[in-house]
Amino acid sequence: MTLKAEIALLIWLLVVIAYDFRKRRVPNWLVLSGAILALAALAFGIQPFGTSWAAAFTGGAVGFGFLLLFYAVGFMGAGDVKFAGALGLWVGGWALVPIWVGASLLAGAHSVLWLTLQRWPWLPRLSLMLSGRPSAGTDINGSRQRARLVPYAAYLAVATVAWMVWGRQR
Repeated sequence: MTLKAEIALLIWLLVVIAYDFRKRRVPNWLVLSGAILALAALAFGIQPFGTSWAAAFTGGAVGFGFLLLFYAVGFMGAGDVKFAGALGLWVGGWALVPIWVGASLLAGAHSVLWLTLQRWPWLPRLSLMLSGRPSAGTDINGSRQRARLVPYAAYLAVATVAWMVWGRQR
């Protein structure tokens, strides 16, 4: 039974990866679907990682709260923050630490590669792919938003898949 929940999580993560890489945003419907799946897995006792209700809610709060600081200073989009909260419901608080480290290393490599290709344009198609087509629009208050070049939620999802495969082995 827990295999079905693990497959549901994997599908959700893959959709987040594809959407965030393509659009540079994670819509609310996608975050909410992951949170509902996590809560359903807990309610039906098929949570694939043995996370308790308390650990899940702690993970959700820690995931959301910690990344909210980065959103507040403009380093991250709101979708990344909400995704981290939903992800915390799945994995709990302690598993978020290696996932954050892995995602941050991937995001840092993304940034360094993008900056390198901006300075020395050897592969312009790769540079365009790395920058995506971020939409720098205006928010509801009319202030200009900064373009998001790094799809951090996608890297959180990639790091979670890696944690699912290698990190949980004892």
